[in-house]
Amino acid sequence: METVIAFTAIAVALLIGLGALGVGIGMGLLGGRFLEGAARQPELAPMLQTKMFLVVALLDAVAMIGVGIALFFAFANPFVGQLRDALQPVAG
Repeated sequence: METVIAFTAIAVALLIGLGALGVGIGMGLLGGRFLEGAARQPELAPMLQTKMFLVVALLDAVAMIGVGIALFFAFANPFVGQLRDALQPVAG
């Protein structure tokens, strides 16, 4: 049982950490491309900014979904219940 809890804790840490890393890299690339586009064509900057904020919101949504799944596994771990049921002797 402790092994399942330990592996779940590692999975939660990886899910949150790698999700945040991916979103951070994505936002950095997106911001850099926005600045390049705005520098090349300044008259399109407001339209590019609107689209950039829309994509940033979608990137944040991906990270928040990952955090939600990680918190589900951390506090309502379904694997512990399945393991407990599998280890109980069959009463006959």
